[in-house]
Amino acid sequence: MTDRVYPSSKSTANGTTTTAGVANLSFPATKGQLYNASRPPYRPQPPRHHRRQRSCCCSCCLWTTLIVFLILLLSSIAGTIFWVLYRPHHPTFSLSSLQIPQFNLTPSSSSSKLSSKFNLTINAHNPNKKLEFLYDPISVSISADGVDVGDGSIPGFVHFRKNTTILRTTIASNGQSMDSTSVSVLKSDLKNKKSLPMKIELDTKVKVKIGGLKTNKVGVRVLCEGIKAAVPTGKKATMATTSNANCKVDLRIKIWKWTF
Repeated sequence: MTDRVYPSSKSTANGTTTTAGVANLSFPATKGQLYNASRPPYRPQPPRHHRRQRSCCCSCCLWTTLIVFLILLLSSIAGTIFWVLYRPHHPTFSLSSLQIPQFNLTPSSSSSKLSSKFNLTINAHNPNKKLEFLYDPISVSISADGVDVGDGSIPGFVHFRKNTTILRTTIASNGQSMDSTSVSVLKSDLKNKKSLPMKIELDTKVKVKIGGLKTNKVGVRVLCEGIKAAVPTGKKATMATTSNANCKVDLRIKIWKWTF
């Protein structure tokens, strides 16, 4: 007979026996029991990469906020220094006089014709001590109750520091065609009000000179309102009433990052 070798068994404290090398397994043992018995228990590890990403995002946000704050702080300091040194102010305009030598509406078969002439005088004042304005040619238009009655221009000029410049020009309209609506508006004003409410609009571009520095050109619009004008009935010119005239300047000058 051949000898057979049996696995040794050992009694436990409560009298049960376990086979050597196999603990707490029921027999016959399944494949799952054998696999789990030889594998250490699973312990989930914390996702370290998520923590690193969060830390990087927080650092980026912190540095970005700090840089933006420093830029704003430096800009405010530079703007304050610029304001203290130069005290920038808008140029101002005022209507000195508006003379009307001619204003005739001539009816025709198709449309009426307007022949008008205005002698305009405007005062331009530069209140700055250290800033000069360099104006391009200025286009001028005059409207009566919203109807264009004359166009002209003023040559460009240099507006020196603490200087008042007198601008004179003649605005004319020679045989301008008028539609029926415009003619009705003008005739109604002349009949009921005995005068025309007028507006004067000036458009140009300007550079600002600060020492040796010149800015880019910016658009400037001057609108003068509150003008009442009676049209001449003969050869004698009439003067518009300008006591209530008010000229507003729409000017946005940008020097580096500051607008005034």
